[in-house]
Amino acid sequence: MESSLVTSIGKIQLERPVMLASGILGISLDVFNRLYRSGAGAVVSKSLSTEPWDGYPNPTIFGINGGGWINAVGLSNPGAPNFAKMIEPNKDVPIIISLVGSIPEDFSTMVEQFKNSKVIAYELNLSCPHVAKVGLEVGDDPELVKKIVSTVKNSTNVPVIAKVGLGTTHYLNTVSAAIDSGIDAITAINTIRAIAIDVETQRPILSNKFGGLSGTPIKPIALRCVYEISSKYDIPIIGCGGISTWEDAIEFILAGASAIQIGSVIGDNWIHVFNDINKGILQYMKRKGYSKIDEMIGLAKKS
Repeated sequence: MESSLVTSIGKIQLERPVMLASGILGISLDVFNRLYRSGAGAVVSKSLSTEPWDGYPNPTIFGINGGGWINAVGLSNPGAPNFAKMIEPNKDVPIIISLVGSIPEDFSTMVEQFKNSKVIAYELNLSCPHVAKVGLEVGDDPELVKKIVSTVKNSTNVPVIAKVGLGTTHYLNTVSAAIDSGIDAITAINTIRAIAIDVETQRPILSNKFGGLSGTPIKPIALRCVYEISSKYDIPIIGCGGISTWEDAIEFILAGASAIQIGSVIGDNWIHVFNDINKGILQYMKRKGYSKIDEMIGLAKKS
């Protein structure tokens, strides 16, 4: 039996289920091409704003014991208009544009910038945990989420994805609001608000004090969220958070994800990690007798 890695996230079809998460290597078309040739099913850009943002001063990233990172880069990016020009030559790479803003008009303005670009979806960042007035502060307001999703859906025929995280309100309220407004898929989850303190200086290590925790420590939490979303809603899900091996990827698929995103694991091994995970998934499918990814989606929920 032939096994295929092709997967669908609603109307989005990918040759492979492993994607680049937003915030990692997401700012250059040349890098996008290399990642795609190295096995990425799609690449998600860094989160883009209406105008260029400088982000926070160093230190912005801190590695924690036992694996994982806390980062507060501050959503530094060249701005949607500049990035749109950068990717105009794109012909082959499945690119998902991540957008961040405070009001619905921010998002519709940015979508307009990409009308002549080849993109397969927009991912609305409703969950950045360390930048004020965007991200989680937006995602924690279900009514604002509804307005943003509706505005973007009315601005484009390209599929729209909502990236949710754990804020001060229950994240399922954000999911529900996005679904009510016609969202095409959910990415779960973003980094989790965290802090690290230097015992010698007795001060927070990051310049912003608080950052987003990513990597292996958040995997069980992200997996739980995918399981909960898929158990409650009939919506395509992209799993994200602490995935570093093919076994991790399979867990997310069994929990209900149609595809997964990786970020922190990339590091120095970014050329090989996509193919390594893809190969592991394919070997698992052959061993278990599955011919398609969708045959495995959500199996962990069966009694």
